[in-house]
Amino acid sequence: MSIEPARPLTGEQNTEPLSLKEPESPTRVLVAGMGNVLQWDDGWGIAVVQKLARHTALPANAKVIEVGMAGMSLVQELLDGYGALVIVDAAERGGSPGTIYLLEPEIPDLAQWPYAQRQDFLADMHYTNPSKALVLARSLGVLPPKVFILGCQPATIEGLGIGLSEPVNLAVDQGVERLITAIRQLS
Repeated sequence: MSIEPARPLTGEQNTEPLSLKEPESPTRVLVAGMGNVLQWDDGWGIAVVQKLARHTALPANAKVIEVGMAGMSLVQELLDGYGALVIVDAAERGGSPGTIYLLEPEIPDLAQWPYAQRQDFLADMHYTNPSKALVLARSLGVLPPKVFILGCQPATIEGLGIGLSEPVNLAVDQGVERLITAIRQLS
């Protein structure tokens, strides 16, 4: 076996030092649609994530899920580890129906609550709304460092009925575009 002598390089030479460090991958972003499609505009979050999941410009680092009213499935998904979470839901903020809000919630630390309050909180986890899911995720140590809520002011969520009001339906495409922009910025 013989070793051939090194041949001179031709063309441009790369003078950058060799790095053994792997390139950083984009932040994994979880987008979770919440709401009840049987209560009129409360289904906005579900409508948005369904459309987002089919969008051709959805960045590869995003995972889109529907959690409906079951916040426990959100907490279970967060166990996989994400750098950011965006919850998409109807949000009563007192504005005009169809107004979209990007909120950055403050999530309380369950360990700081008095014992009786923790007991009440943990007593019934069947109906886990977004705030309960976020508190639980934080207490389990699976809450991503960046958490946002993309909310839409509903016209009506009272009573049973299927379908979004006109202004809230018009806000679905806006919500999808805001999410794509947010995912790219979080990457």
